Amino acid sequence: MAVEAEETNMKENGKLNISGNTRTVLERRYLRKALDGTLQETPEGLFRRVATHIAEAEGFYEDGLDPSAVADAFYGVMTDFRFLPNSPTLMNAGNELGQLAACFVLPVDDSLDGIFDAVKNAALIHKSGGGTGFSFSRLRAKDCRVGSTGGVASGPVSFMKIFNTATEQVKQGGTRRGANMAILRVDHPDVLEFIQCKSDNEALNNFNISVGVTDAFMQAVREGGDYDLIDPRNGETRGSLNAREVYETLIHQAWFNGDPGIIFLDRINRDNPTPALGEIESTNPCGEQPLLPMEACNLGSINLSKCVVTDGGKARIDFDSLKEIVWLAVRFLDDTIEMSRYPLDEIDQMVKGNRKIGLGVMGFADLLYMMGVPYNSDEAVGLAEKVMGFVQTEAHEASRHLAVSRGPFPNIGKSVFKGDENRAYRNATCTTIAPTGTLSILAGCSSGIEPVFALSYVRRVMDGDELLEVNPLFETMAKERGFYSKALMARIAETGTIAHMEEIPEDVRRVFVTAHDVSPEWHVRMQAAFQNHTDNAVSKTVNLPREATADDVQSIYDMAFDLCCKGVTIYRDGSKQNQVLSVAEKKTEEAPEAPLHQVRERPEILEGFTSKITTGMGQLYITVTEMDGRPFEVFATIGKSGKSTTAKTEAIGRLISLALRAGVDVSEIINQVKGIGGEHAVFQKGGRVLSIPDAIGRVLEKRYGNGTATPNGKKNAASLKGDACPECGGTVAHEEGCMKCHLCGYTKCG
Repeated sequence: MAVEAEETNMKENGKLNISGNTRTVLERRYLRKALDGTLQETPEGLFRRVATHIAEAEGFYEDGLDPSAVADAFYGVMTDFRFLPNSPTLMNAGNELGQLAACFVLPVDDSLDGIFDAVKNAALIHKSGGGTGFSFSRLRAKDCRVGSTGGVASGPVSFMKIFNTATEQVKQGGTRRGANMAILRVDHPDVLEFIQCKSDNEALNNFNISVGVTDAFMQAVREGGDYDLIDPRNGETRGSLNAREVYETLIHQAWFNGDPGIIFLDRINRDNPTPALGEIESTNPCGEQPLLPMEACNLGSINLSKCVVTDGGKARIDFDSLKEIVWLAVRFLDDTIEMSRYPLDEIDQMVKGNRKIGLGVMGFADLLYMMGVPYNSDEAVGLAEKVMGFVQTEAHEASRHLAVSRGPFPNIGKSVFKGDENRAYRNATCTTIAPTGTLSILAGCSSGIEPVFALSYVRRVMDGDELLEVNPLFETMAKERGFYSKALMARIAETGTIAHMEEIPEDVRRVFVTAHDVSPEWHVRMQAAFQNHTDNAVSKTVNLPREATADDVQSIYDMAFDLCCKGVTIYRDGSKQNQVLSVAEKKTEEAPEAPLHQVRERPEILEGFTSKITTGMGQLYITVTEMDGRPFEVFATIGKSGKSTTAKTEAIGRLISLALRAGVDVSEIINQVKGIGGEHAVFQKGGRVLSIPDAIGRVLEKRYGNGTATPNGKKNAASLKGDACPECGGTVAHEEGCMKCHLCGYTKCG
């Protein structure tokens, strides 16, 4: 089965014929505007501006290439939507700002001067359109003595709040707020506080966070032993923790709301191309670009769906065309380094010393659809290896070719690359699988290497109308096979998937899978396949259904480590608060719950259960009564504690009971109370119990699976939920290690 690509971005008489959604995103985010918001640029003008500006770098070298001819080539590959550079390049090339890189890492040194220098530098980068990564591992632990004042340190998490507040105030390049990555080593004494620092979904909202995990820690996890905590000031041991308990706490928090992720620091540094310059401590906000402190990188993505051709009715990859795009893209990205105005001299020196670029891909899921290959198959994993292996090899060859005439990157003498000039690289790294964010919307293709989020969904436009959107490749296939109808597409929009729709041919259902049809194992295997042929790292989200357990998360983390990924990010469907359906809400014939103001009367007799759980305030006994298989009341008592704690515990139980009797779903109650921190957290089987309300949430979650129980004991089906877009109110999908609105192009991480 093969599907022809729908050509929506053809050029007619030099004018781009682009889709309405592409035009909307261009106008909202990329085209030049006057102070009053009036558009000052056309889409054609934007790409001509970018192509001409980047090609000016050709005049710096003796390659014998005419800058105007190179500009035409750059313009052609962008307006064909075969390749697009990262957003800062599209926004700022040829403009006064002139900052063209997307990814930065800044050092955070253990002094007030070092900390606030980093805050200031991050503000400058955010203003220019870049995202910043930080390692807070150099900062002394909470409650350590500060020699100069005799006081005590407040620890990394407290300073992260300052960075978060500063980010909130700086509008990025006039288009979006800044994005940050915070990383803390697993052997830092404050690691447990760091793991829990985003338990509240509103906390540190401008940060992604990841724990920097070492090989030694993972070995201790598997042996069930303790590991040392290291004082960052002097490298001395400062206590120890049980590795398995810390791992379980990390896993549980990721299960709870998606934060933190993990990065494998030793794996990353084994691929550090310039170890003599220092150790890599952090990545950019989505985790795909490990960088040294004060280093930056510009990115670009090839649209793989443009590299599929059909011969004799059978689809194949046009590797000649792909090679042409790779070589031109490497030249474009190398030229971009010369044409970018970096916000700090130190960054300019580091960038031009290593000349890292990050060429990646998008439209991989579309390529699989077009070739009739299921995403969750060995054949798809093999194609990923083949395609990215080809891109990697050709990118390296293109970089070596540039090094012959332009010279290798200046820091090559401090790198792992040695050899004569003819075999030297122009760039310390060449490839990265980055989030394509709005780029994939502009190109009309699927995001990065992610599976398609939904085959059909409802778009709610400004006037309140609802428009049905259908994946164009699937729509073409449905019409060719004779089963297309608007009624069927509307039904598909209820869940986004066709996996269980028997009226659709089985071979179509097998190929046209979506993110939640793909089991976690295949997500990780696909990430590993691309990582095997990528210099830097891979930005990807492993999507989990709502009923997934913490054990499922652990399996993902273990598998990612064993398959040599450089990090992993998971998102369990519906685990964030304040969410809206990303697909049409399915109407059911079940009786509605009682209105919130109508509290149900208690029957004389109810059955239930009692659980005992250890908390930092003593043994907590939780009794839950049930009616019709649903929780109805919660009674909580605490043993051997003061009257104040006893009263508060009783009050929590009464309020939860009132909410349950008023029709509030138990999943909402779990989301509210679970993760609340207290003064005396304790470890026990199943993870770290933070407080009395957290303990109650754990008991409810264990019984009801973070969803209302039903009399027949069946779990709720995955709901495919996502956060509401802050700009258009549409749905934000979790993919590529970030959040992205498929409707207006909003992305949290650039």
